Amino acid sequence: MSLTQPSGGRRHAQRGTNADLDEVYEAHSTRLVAQLYAYTGDLALAEDLVQEAFVRVVPRWSKISTYDDPIGWIRRVAWNLATSDWRRARRARRLASATREEHMPGPSPDRVMLVQALAALPPVQRRAVVMFYLADMSLADIAELERVSENTIKQRLHRGRAGLAAALSEPRSEVGHA
Repeated sequence: MSLTQPSGGRRHAQRGTNADLDEVYEAHSTRLVAQLYAYTGDLALAEDLVQEAFVRVVPRWSKISTYDDPIGWIRRVAWNLATSDWRRARRARRLASATREEHMPGPSPDRVMLVQALAALPPVQRRAVVMFYLADMSLADIAELERVSENTIKQRLHRGRAGLAAALSEPRSEVGHA
């Protein structure tokens, strides 16, 4: 029995009925699943796609059953669903790789010690040291920003360097050694 024959060539229930759709499903679903399985490489997905295509045809069956090739419509829907699923999965993979957490190594022991030593300085000295050595600001720019004289900034830098030197020259305690 061919689904592309005009309705006069059919020998079964009235065209467009659920019984007619059941026959189409029985006759073509396995072949559609095989085609989509070959395309997707996933049998469960192929079965789901064919099932979804047939679910979508149910409310339209009375009209689609009059087409010359109603199974062609169902096949096209299933393939479109497979393509949409593939695109969605590809976007998800790209998003996952773009947002993948990159593990960076932790700070070195020297960096940890420097941060601790900076934190131990009084705030005015810490700001002066950070602005001068890390931000590469001039004495005049720091003095203007802090609203003090350049000599005050020089004094803060001198005391800040002395505090850092003292903190960084203390012997490190080695883990596992007494």
